[in-house]
Amino acid sequence: MPNRQRNQPKKILVIIPAYNEESSIKLVIADIRRVMPTADIVVINDGSQDRTSEYAKATGRAWVVDLPVNVGIGSTVQTGFIFARRQDYAFAVQFDGDGQHKAAEIRTLLTALRRENADVVIGSRFCEDRIGFKSSFTRRIGIKIFELINWLFIRTRITDNTSGFRAYNRKAIRFLAEHYPHDFPEPEAVILLGRNGFRLREVYTEMCERQGGRSSISGLKSIYYMIKVLLAIMINMIRPKITRS
Repeated sequence: MPNRQRNQPKKILVIIPAYNEESSIKLVIADIRRVMPTADIVVINDGSQDRTSEYAKATGRAWVVDLPVNVGIGSTVQTGFIFARRQDYAFAVQFDGDGQHKAAEIRTLLTALRRENADVVIGSRFCEDRIGFKSSFTRRIGIKIFELINWLFIRTRITDNTSGFRAYNRKAIRFLAEHYPHDFPEPEAVILLGRNGFRLREVYTEMCERQGGRSSISGLKSIYYMIKVLLAIMINMIRPKITRS
């Protein structure tokens, strides 16, 4: 567990949802600590069947919350928001445990959060025309459809709705600790936040190849995923807006 002075303000928390990431979790934690030495890190271990929790704890550089069973990415990330809310962090950064995200880009998200007066900033692989990460054809089609849906429903252009690399201010942390979607959290959260008056922005961030594990959305599964997400978004659109306190 990281050391912290009692009176030291809690400003930035990096939330790492992790499921069977033993091959990458130590490197991910080390990379974040190198770039953001004053930030805190919490690994939310989603009932992993490997040594993810053991390896994360062995670093001595992160808190580890072990969920008793595998509950899925939505509930895992929401646990991170609950942790951040209870500890009253000013900012939280969602960061994957598979090594795809670059810790150096965390400052890019936080800078945009402050400069653009945003509540949420999403790290995008696609908002600039650069040579780099390439997704499959079916995923690119799905991404374009989600982009159109966002523009129609919340008048906000988000090019990378499935990105799990995001920064949040305190207001967004408190809201998502209560209302974070469970089924298809990343694209659903964009609509949920936009409909409830949160200011969303997007900045380009580089992404690496996975250091471990494999994507659960590939091939024909990506088409099935897209259809289910669209249905979930439509259901959310007919629900009343959530009144924020």
